[in-house]
Amino acid sequence: MSNGERRRERLRRAHLYLVIDAEVDGRPADAVVEAALRGGVDLVQLREKERADEEIVAAGRRLRALCDEHDALLVVNDRPDLALACDADAVHVGQEDEAIAGVRRTVGDELLIGVSTHSPDQVAAALEADVDYFAVGPVHATPTKPGRPAVGLELVRHAAEVAGERPFFAIGGIDTGNVADVAAAGAERVAVVRAIRDADDPGAVATQLRAALVPAHV
Repeated sequence: MSNGERRRERLRRAHLYLVIDAEVDGRPADAVVEAALRGGVDLVQLREKERADEEIVAAGRRLRALCDEHDALLVVNDRPDLALACDADAVHVGQEDEAIAGVRRTVGDELLIGVSTHSPDQVAAALEADVDYFAVGPVHATPTKPGRPAVGLELVRHAAEVAGERPFFAIGGIDTGNVADVAAAGAERVAVVRAIRDADDPGAVATQLRAALVPAHV
Protein backbone atom coordinates (compact mmCIF):
# COMPACT_ATOMS: atom_id res chain seq x y z
CA MET A 1 0.00 0.00 0.00
CA SER A 2 1.37 3.42 -0.98
CA ASN A 3 1.63 6.37 1.39
CA GLY A 4 -1.30 7.97 -0.37
CA GLU A 5 -3.46 4.88 0.06
CA ARG A 6 -2.56 4.65 3.75
CA ARG A 7 -3.44 8.30 4.24
CA ARG A 8 -6.78 7.89 2.49
CA GLU A 9 -7.60 4.86 4.61
CA ARG A 10 -6.83 6.81 7.80
CA LEU A 11 -8.98 9.66 6.51
CA ARG A 12 -11.93 7.30 6.00
CA ARG A 13 -11.62 6.19 9.64
CA ALA A 14 -11.34 9.76 10.95
CA HIS A 15 -14.05 11.59 12.88
CA LEU A 16 -12.50 14.58 14.68
CA TYR A 17 -10.41 17.34 13.09
CA LEU A 18 -8.68 20.13 15.02
CA VAL A 19 -7.80 23.40 13.25
CA ILE A 20 -5.28 25.49 15.17
CA ASP A 21 -2.73 28.29 14.88
CA ALA A 22 0.93 27.81 15.67
CA GLU A 23 0.43 29.53 19.03
CA VAL A 24 -2.33 29.63 21.65
CA ASP A 25 -2.26 32.57 24.05
CA GLY A 26 1.27 33.45 22.98
CA ARG A 27 2.67 29.97 23.53
CA PRO A 28 3.31 27.15 21.06
CA ALA A 29 0.15 25.15 20.46
CA ASP A 30 1.97 21.87 21.08
CA ALA A 31 0.51 21.20 24.55
CA VAL A 32 -3.06 21.81 23.37
CA VAL A 33 -2.51 19.63 20.32
CA GLU A 34 -0.98 16.81 22.32
CA ALA A 35 -3.88 16.80 24.77
CA ALA A 36 -6.37 16.88 21.90
CA LEU A 37 -4.64 13.98 20.19
CA ARG A 38 -4.78 11.96 23.38
CA GLY A 39 -8.50 12.78 23.55
CA GLY A 40 -9.20 11.39 20.11
CA VAL A 41 -8.41 13.98 17.42
CA ASP A 42 -7.63 12.27 14.10
CA LEU A 43 -6.42 15.24 12.04
CA VAL A 44 -4.63 18.45 12.98
CA GLN A 45 -4.59 21.40 10.61
CA LEU A 46 -1.97 24.08 11.07
CA ARG A 47 -3.73 27.24 9.94
CA GLU A 48 -1.36 30.21 9.78
CA LYS A 49 -1.82 33.16 7.47
CA GLU A 50 0.44 35.81 8.96
CA ARG A 51 3.72 34.18 10.00
CA ALA A 52 6.88 33.88 7.97
CA ASP A 53 7.29 30.67 6.00
CA GLU A 54 10.14 29.43 8.17
CA GLU A 55 8.04 29.86 11.31
CA ILE A 56 5.18 27.92 9.76
CA VAL A 57 7.49 25.11 8.73
CA ALA A 58 9.07 24.96 12.19
CA ALA A 59 5.64 24.74 13.82
CA GLY A 60 4.51 22.19 11.25
CA ARG A 61 7.46 19.94 11.95
CA ARG A 62 6.75 20.02 15.68
CA LEU A 63 3.13 19.08 15.03
CA ARG A 64 4.28 16.41 12.58
CA ALA A 65 6.13 14.68 15.40
CA LEU A 66 3.10 14.88 17.71
CA CYS A 67 0.76 13.53 15.04
CA ASP A 68 3.12 10.64 14.38
CA GLU A 69 3.01 9.68 18.06
CA HIS A 70 -0.78 9.38 17.88
CA ASP A 71 -1.22 8.05 14.30
CA ALA A 72 -2.96 11.29 13.28
CA LEU A 73 -2.86 13.15 9.98
CA LEU A 74 -1.20 16.56 9.68
CA VAL A 75 -2.77 19.14 7.38
CA VAL A 76 -1.36 22.53 6.34
CA ASN A 77 -3.71 25.30 5.29
CA ASP A 78 -3.54 27.17 1.96
CA ARG A 79 0.07 26.47 0.99
CA PRO A 80 0.93 23.28 -0.94
CA ASP A 81 4.62 24.19 -0.88
CA LEU A 82 4.67 24.49 2.90
CA ALA A 83 2.68 21.26 3.28
CA LEU A 84 5.49 19.51 1.44
CA ALA A 85 8.15 21.29 3.51
CA CYS A 86 6.42 20.19 6.74
CA ASP A 87 6.10 16.59 5.50
CA ALA A 88 2.36 16.98 6.00
CA ASP A 89 -0.21 14.41 4.95
CA ALA A 90 -2.56 16.92 3.36
CA VAL A 91 -3.14 20.49 2.27
CA HIS A 92 -6.46 22.29 2.76
CA VAL A 93 -7.53 25.12 0.48
CA GLY A 94 -10.41 27.58 0.42
CA GLN A 95 -12.57 28.80 -2.41
CA GLU A 96 -10.29 31.81 -3.00
CA ASP A 97 -7.05 29.84 -2.97
CA GLU A 98 -5.19 28.12 -5.80
CA ALA A 99 -7.27 25.93 -8.12
CA ILE A 100 -7.36 22.24 -7.19
CA ALA A 101 -5.66 21.14 -10.42
CA GLY A 102 -2.67 23.34 -9.65
CA VAL A 103 -2.51 22.12 -6.07
CA ARG A 104 -2.51 18.51 -7.27
CA ARG A 105 0.31 19.22 -9.68
CA THR A 106 2.35 20.62 -6.80
CA VAL A 107 1.72 17.92 -4.20
CA GLY A 108 1.34 14.85 -6.43
CA ASP A 109 -0.87 11.87 -5.75
CA GLU A 110 0.50 10.95 -2.33
CA LEU A 111 -0.76 13.99 -0.40
CA LEU A 112 -4.41 14.47 0.40
CA ILE A 113 -6.28 17.60 -0.65
CA GLY A 114 -9.24 19.12 1.19
CA VAL A 115 -11.39 22.07 0.21
CA SER A 116 -13.85 24.33 2.04
CA THR A 117 -17.42 24.59 0.72
CA HIS A 118 -20.23 26.96 1.65
CA SER A 119 -23.07 26.16 -0.76
CA PRO A 120 -24.62 23.25 -2.69
CA ASP A 121 -22.86 24.42 -5.86
CA GLN A 122 -19.50 24.37 -4.13
CA VAL A 123 -20.22 20.90 -2.72
CA ALA A 124 -21.02 19.71 -6.24
CA ALA A 125 -17.78 21.21 -7.56
CA ALA A 126 -15.80 19.52 -4.79
CA LEU A 127 -17.30 16.16 -5.66
CA GLU A 128 -16.23 16.63 -9.27
CA ALA A 129 -12.74 17.81 -8.35
CA ASP A 130 -9.63 15.83 -7.44
CA VAL A 131 -10.05 16.31 -3.70
CA ASP A 132 -9.99 13.69 -0.97
CA TYR A 133 -12.38 15.40 1.42
CA PHE A 134 -14.36 18.61 1.77
CA ALA A 135 -15.50 20.77 4.66
CA VAL A 136 -19.02 22.21 4.94
CA GLY A 137 -19.69 25.38 6.87
CA PRO A 138 -19.71 27.46 8.83
CA VAL A 139 -22.62 25.56 10.34
CA HIS A 140 -22.97 28.26 12.99
CA ALA A 141 -21.63 31.80 12.98
CA THR A 142 -18.05 31.88 14.27
CA PRO A 143 -15.46 34.60 14.85
CA THR A 144 -12.86 32.42 13.13
CA LYS A 145 -14.71 33.18 9.86
CA PRO A 146 -15.73 36.83 10.18
CA GLY A 147 -18.17 37.96 7.52
CA ARG A 148 -19.00 34.41 6.46
CA PRO A 149 -22.73 33.75 7.04
CA ALA A 150 -23.73 30.53 8.76
CA VAL A 151 -25.02 27.82 6.42
CA GLY A 152 -26.95 25.98 9.13
CA LEU A 153 -27.69 22.29 9.27
CA GLU A 154 -29.42 22.23 5.89
CA LEU A 155 -26.12 22.22 4.00
CA VAL A 156 -24.88 19.43 6.27
CA ARG A 157 -27.96 17.39 5.37
CA HIS A 158 -27.38 18.11 1.69
CA ALA A 159 -23.74 17.07 1.89
CA ALA A 160 -24.69 13.84 3.66
CA GLU A 161 -27.15 13.05 0.87
CA VAL A 162 -24.78 13.64 -2.04
CA ALA A 163 -21.27 12.89 -0.71
CA GLY A 164 -21.40 9.14 -1.27
CA GLU A 165 -18.08 7.68 -0.18
CA ARG A 166 -16.30 11.06 -0.15
CA PRO A 167 -15.50 12.08 3.44
CA PHE A 168 -16.74 15.48 4.56
CA PHE A 169 -16.39 17.46 7.79
CA ALA A 170 -18.95 19.88 9.21
CA ILE A 171 -17.23 22.97 10.63
CA GLY A 172 -18.13 26.26 12.24
CA GLY A 173 -19.19 26.94 15.82
CA ILE A 174 -19.46 23.24 16.68
CA ASP A 175 -19.00 22.34 20.33
CA THR A 176 -20.10 19.77 22.90
CA GLY A 177 -23.48 21.49 23.22
CA ASN A 178 -24.49 21.17 19.57
CA VAL A 179 -22.39 18.39 18.08
CA ALA A 180 -25.21 15.87 18.55
CA ASP A 181 -27.47 17.97 16.33
CA VAL A 182 -24.75 18.14 13.68
CA ALA A 183 -24.31 14.37 13.82
CA ALA A 184 -28.08 13.89 13.58
CA ALA A 185 -28.04 15.99 10.39
CA GLY A 186 -25.75 13.40 8.84
CA ALA A 187 -22.20 14.47 9.67
CA GLU A 188 -19.98 11.57 10.69
CA ARG A 189 -17.03 13.96 10.97
CA VAL A 190 -16.58 17.44 12.41
CA ALA A 191 -13.80 20.00 12.51
CA VAL A 192 -13.44 22.42 15.41
CA VAL A 193 -11.29 25.34 16.44
CA ARG A 194 -12.42 27.12 19.61
CA ALA A 195 -14.18 24.18 21.26
CA ILE A 196 -10.84 22.46 21.83
CA ARG A 197 -8.37 25.35 21.59
CA ASP A 198 -10.08 27.42 24.28
CA ALA A 199 -11.05 24.57 26.59
CA ASP A 200 -9.64 24.23 30.10
CA ASP A 201 -9.20 20.53 29.34
CA PRO A 202 -8.72 20.09 25.57
CA GLY A 203 -8.35 16.33 25.86
CA ALA A 204 -11.63 15.91 27.71
CA VAL A 205 -13.50 18.04 25.18
CA ALA A 206 -12.00 16.05 22.31
CA THR A 207 -13.17 12.84 23.96
CA GLN A 208 -16.71 14.23 24.38
CA LEU A 209 -16.90 15.43 20.79
CA ARG A 210 -15.67 12.12 19.43
CA ALA A 211 -18.11 10.17 21.62
CA ALA A 212 -20.98 12.13 20.08
CA LEU A 213 -19.85 11.12 16.59
CA VAL A 214 -18.59 7.57 16.81
CA PRO A 215 -21.34 5.44 18.43
CA ALA A 216 -23.78 5.79 15.54
CA HIS A 217 -21.09 5.34 12.91
CA VAL A 218 -18.80 2.57 14.11
